Amino acid sequence: MTRATVPPAGNADDARAIEAELSDFRSAFNAIQARLQETIVGQDQIVQGVLMSVFLGGHVLLEGVPGLGKTLLVTTLGDTLGLHHSRVQFTPDLMPADIIGTRIIKQDATGSMHFEFERGPVFTQLLLADEINRATPKTQSALLEAMQERRVTVAGQTYPLPEPFAVLATQNPLEQEGTYPLPEAQLDRFLFKLLVRFPTQLELVEIMKRTTGAPPAHNRPLVGSTERIVRWAKLLRRVPVGATVLDYGARLLLATHPGTAGGGGAAGGRIRAGASPRGLQSMILAGKLRAVLAGRFTVTRQDLIDAAKPCLRHRILLTFDAEAEGVTADQVIDDILQRVT
Repeated sequence: MTRATVPPAGNADDARAIEAELSDFRSAFNAIQARLQETIVGQDQIVQGVLMSVFLGGHVLLEGVPGLGKTLLVTTLGDTLGLHHSRVQFTPDLMPADIIGTRIIKQDATGSMHFEFERGPVFTQLLLADEINRATPKTQSALLEAMQERRVTVAGQTYPLPEPFAVLATQNPLEQEGTYPLPEAQLDRFLFKLLVRFPTQLELVEIMKRTTGAPPAHNRPLVGSTERIVRWAKLLRRVPVGATVLDYGARLLLATHPGTAGGGGAAGGRIRAGASPRGLQSMILAGKLRAVLAGRFTVTRQDLIDAAKPCLRHRILLTFDAEAEGVTADQVIDDILQRVT
């Protein structure tokens, strides 16, 4: 990184310290990504996206048919980062208390009875919400406060969640039997939605070699402490974004909104509801991380273009006609990226 690209700081020493720490972050990120790719075959973009979401303090939704390694990715990520992680299997009979916890009656040494809060699996640093769309909307909503405010409230008492905290949810395609669509408010809380594709023939062969032979040795975590993850997330937010890039991002977001000044035209009447401001926030944050990984301290338009699909595909609601024609959110986003200049 050149001196001209150092982000604003109080003095030159601060700037050099920030540059050095972000350089350490880039090295650690690449090492962690390489470690994950030793276990996960052929899903390089998925691995990078999940890792980015954790370092940005966001949540990620993984969509794909069962058996593609989504759960393995999450557990391997927790072990590699040294994060405490827990897993919840979402089923139609799962209750909100099964996730956030509940108050139970306990008896102390004197025989007195009192209520005590028994914490649920959400009190962790990395929560795997497996097949999240198999639970009812009532149970899905139990994660809303945790994902946004990083806390849960039970019987009027608020309990903070540990830092860092990230929800990595897997979901089956909605056309599969026994699924419930996630509400828009919850979809909007995910930083990324990543589509896990089916492996190729060569990748299937490699998966068989890795999964039917001797189990791999357990390696130590690659991050010294969880405090470093929290600090890196704060440093990434200090990467500057120019006014022209912000303006471009705003025009991209507005183009997803039919009936909005400056928007709707690129969508071609295929969008029923556009992305919220969180969509732009996600693109900007992802753009900052992409810039740092590329050795830059300046976010470019290309950084936002690269982040557009994972940040917007779950925030765009298509019209019924578009869905009937087989149009996907990614196709609409491609059209918007071509038209917005």
